[in-house]
Amino acid sequence: MKILLAGDSTVANCPTHEYPMSGWGARLAQHVYRQAAVHNFAKGGASTESFRDEGLWAALLAEAGEGDLVLIQFGHNDQKKQHLAARTGYAANLRTMVGEVHALGAAPVLCTSVERRHFRDAPSSSAAMGDVLEESLEDYPEVVRELGLELGVPVIDLNAWTRELYVRLGREESVPLFCHFAPGELSYWPDGLVDNTHFSQEGAALVAEQVAAGLAELGIAPAFAGTTAGRA
Repeated sequence: MKILLAGDSTVANCPTHEYPMSGWGARLAQHVYRQAAVHNFAKGGASTESFRDEGLWAALLAEAGEGDLVLIQFGHNDQKKQHLAARTGYAANLRTMVGEVHALGAAPVLCTSVERRHFRDAPSSSAAMGDVLEESLEDYPEVVRELGLELGVPVIDLNAWTRELYVRLGREESVPLFCHFAPGELSYWPDGLVDNTHFSQEGAALVAEQVAAGLAELGIAPAFAGTTAGRA
């Protein structure tokens, strides 16, 4: 069985020179049994539209066959295009992708987009204590959940899981999950970097572990016995 990944930079194998930046797809293989080979077609900057236009979707389908899994996570870049709004172009593209995967005898799995780490101070008038995590992905995650029900397709809710993770860790403790580098720390970013979208190796590994746990819970792919992310 193969696990094929379609997505954006939060899923992709990042270029070597960007290390330690990583998408969760780059770390998934170590959390599933070896008979489930992972083929990562995700690309930085991809939307449901550009992924097809650049031939990546066709390349993925050419590799997919009976009994394979196709995991699909988009949204970060779709929301930058008016014609790819969640309930119009984005939803239509996902429906088409799901249909094309089914036509090959493979099994599509939709993933809600991982949340960005955008904390803000709670309003002084609020009774709530602590920081507030913004909902940066608008209604894109909810549309994926709805499509899962509509199409009878499994959904791994990474948006809800990452939101819970960041809030539980808090503003400061969640920093190591992302790419925050001081000036001079890495040659590729000589001026430093504060990136609350793209994962560090640590963050990517945690999300990959949760994906593997989600697949195991759905009963459609075995995870290693040591997988614990789903219980975090």
